[in-house]
Amino acid sequence: MSAKIIETDIVIVGAGSAGCTLAARLSENPQLQVTLIEAGKPSNYPWLDIPIGYFKTVGNPAHDWQFETQTEEGMANRRLPWPRGKGLGGTSLINGMLYLRGHRQDYDQWQALGNDGWSWDEVLPYFQRAMNTHRALPGDGQGGPLWVSELPHDPLSDAFVSAAGRSGIAPTSDFNGGDNSGAGYFRMNTHRGQRMSTERAYLRQAMRRPNLKVISDAQVTQVLMQGSRAQGVSWIRDGQTHRLHARHEVVLSAGAIQSPQLLQLSGIGPSGLLQAHQIHTIVDLPGVGENLQDHLQVRPSFRCQGVETLNDVANSTWRSARDFVRYHLTRTGPLATGVYRAGAFLSLDNDQQAHWPNVQIHFGLVSFDRPHQPPHPFPGITLSACMLRPESRGRIQIANADPLARPQIHAGYLSAESDQRLAIHMVRKMREIASQAPLSSYIAQEHEPGSVAQNDAEILDWIRRRAGSIFHPVGTCAMGPATDPMAVVDAKLHVHGLQGLRVVDGSVMPRIVSGNTNAPIIMLAEKAADLIREKLRG
Repeated sequence: MSAKIIETDIVIVGAGSAGCTLAARLSENPQLQVTLIEAGKPSNYPWLDIPIGYFKTVGNPAHDWQFETQTEEGMANRRLPWPRGKGLGGTSLINGMLYLRGHRQDYDQWQALGNDGWSWDEVLPYFQRAMNTHRALPGDGQGGPLWVSELPHDPLSDAFVSAAGRSGIAPTSDFNGGDNSGAGYFRMNTHRGQRMSTERAYLRQAMRRPNLKVISDAQVTQVLMQGSRAQGVSWIRDGQTHRLHARHEVVLSAGAIQSPQLLQLSGIGPSGLLQAHQIHTIVDLPGVGENLQDHLQVRPSFRCQGVETLNDVANSTWRSARDFVRYHLTRTGPLATGVYRAGAFLSLDNDQQAHWPNVQIHFGLVSFDRPHQPPHPFPGITLSACMLRPESRGRIQIANADPLARPQIHAGYLSAESDQRLAIHMVRKMREIASQAPLSSYIAQEHEPGSVAQNDAEILDWIRRRAGSIFHPVGTCAMGPATDPMAVVDAKLHVHGLQGLRVVDGSVMPRIVSGNTNAPIIMLAEKAADLIREKLRG
């Protein structure tokens, strides 16, 4: 028997980076009843708060959906893991915490595609509103809930920045001013040595408000429709079905995988796909699940000499104990900072837009055969590069009409020849940087790909066998005008052809941003809160 129907003003599906932000901002109005619904359970697992804890949380079914792609033809017919956070905070519970806004041209391009209000100058105030820092740089926000911290310098990261300079990449003190070109230290979503997830930053305090209700351990299975208007959602817990009705709006913030999945299950999407699974088509939107973009990372690794890396810490009982005690006494040390402290943004094979970097390098103080596997038994570092604006596209599709079945992820990596050329060039550039002083003085030899990958064909073969996702999927409910047949939402994030339904998460990005995606997704939710408030006032 179904449970009774509950009513609220706004239903938000998914308590990830977007959902937590949106719920906190909308519930600032005490007259508005907001209900946030999340499939994961609250958790006190201590590694969720420790910045380097993603080695303990990624792949843990309590905190990770453990998605994986279908067999990828362009990746040596492998199925690649796609971690997605589960629980209050979503993927901000398990990500690398780097705070990067992208490049101003990312957002100016969104505007040029017909999305009024999304230029760099118009979204910058929302980045600033979210942000809080210990030390302000020009353009920083002050007083927002999302703490952003400077990272400590270390000899290896300093050497990388210097070597990058010798390779033609000028140093920069800030990647977030609109032009992210250069090499330098990242900034991170931590505060006093602890992870600054959106649950900690936004939701924890907001949950004290009587007008915000958070329902956990509840998987939404369908958007409830009456004609062309969203009425609410159905969800299940322990096999029992519940209904939650929205007086004003339903907002999907379930991410680039599950937001299109929910739309398709609800009869909103490509009619051919829906008909194949005997789902009644409410509105034929061919773009739902299409336009999938992700950052593919290519990871040469190097054996080091004369310096301690995180490999040494992980492989030594006394070093691990030393840093564990240090962290708990002072909230400093390797456990407080994560793996990637420094990096670079640069242009390769990009003569027409050399001022708009198309490659990002993460410099890692660790090396391993596979992400989230034990480090190598020797001192090691990784130069991990990703193509920022790939031409390759994938898609998300439901496998059947069962709402609990995993959607099919077709990433489409390296399906575009231009991406293959750029990936090869990235490996050559990382080798060039590694050969430059002073970084070269710390490197004993290239561990991977090594001597087996010298010509273009050998390098590409190695990339296909070893590269993987850096976990930035976006674009599957793309924002665009009604004249764009593949657009799913308009510039105010309403789903085309429907009333009372929006999507607010990384899936609405029409083009992927040139950098990590967490800060831009939080910005999207900050702006969406204003769009919803404007609609309610009208």
